[in-house]
Amino acid sequence: MTVVEQSLFENNTLGAATFDLSGLPKEYYALMDGSRSLTWVQPIFQALGLKSLLTASLPVENFTHAVIHGKDHTAIVIRQHSNYLALLIAPNSQKIDKNYLIWAQSFDATSLRNNPKFQVV
Repeated sequence: MTVVEQSLFENNTLGAATFDLSGLPKEYYALMDGSRSLTWVQPIFQALGLKSLLTASLPVENFTHAVIHGKDHTAIVIRQHSNYLALLIAPNSQKIDKNYLIWAQSFDATSLRNNPKFQVV
């Protein structure tokens, strides 16, 4: 993966949230300009809850990611080593392919604290 791709992926990010492995929210990152609300986080929280219910009763193996398409955005939630990361992107702004998933799986959301485009909410 190139540095240009990594920069493009981060530039296409409109919000982020981290969740612990039980699906409870840890941190939210929102755009400084306030142009995006945090309502997109609710479907992620619900999807993680559904995943927990399914794995408790069905043999669901190796959850890696889920994509939630909304009218005004696309959200992806990906399992990282010790948490889940949810990213908000504009619809059709980013192709969610293997390179994007590799980047998202290793992306450190705390780096957004140093990005002037974001604020911790």
